[in-house]
Amino acid sequence: MRKDTIVIREIEAKDNPKITNAIRTVLIEMGVPKVGTAYEDSALDCMLETYSAPKKTYFVVESGNEIIGGAGISPLDNYEGNVCELQKMYFMPEARGKGLGTEMMNKCLNFARAAGFDQCYLETLPYMNDARKLYKRVGFESIDEPMGDTGHYSCTVWMLKDL
Repeated sequence: MRKDTIVIREIEAKDNPKITNAIRTVLIEMGVPKVGTAYEDSALDCMLETYSAPKKTYFVVESGNEIIGGAGISPLDNYEGNVCELQKMYFMPEARGKGLGTEMMNKCLNFARAAGFDQCYLETLPYMNDARKLYKRVGFESIDEPMGDTGHYSCTVWMLKDL
């Protein structure tokens, strides 16, 4: 698959079941717990609707008729402050190693800046090494404790970036 046949675009209604499947497939592949992570989020079944509110967006990675990844920005739940969260950034194996992670990060962080957020927060797992390398490369720094209340208590790596 060539990168020039892959498009990053905003989510559409037809993408809901495809991005849900892609995210859960990647989570299973990575051995992520099904509880305390994005796997059990009710938002997975209605991604377009979840990200249609102000200061929220979700982008998908499309190749042909397939959705092979995605990522979104949303205000950080249950937190006092002007902080957003990078959410549900997952890529199927065929999307990896093509620079799409960096491209997706740029799209998401540019949206966050334009929406007026001061910082971007994320949660991940310690063994998601490639993801953590990408986050560090774009300026995220590790922090000592979680922010807000995302419900993802199984995620034990927390990172923050000034926008």
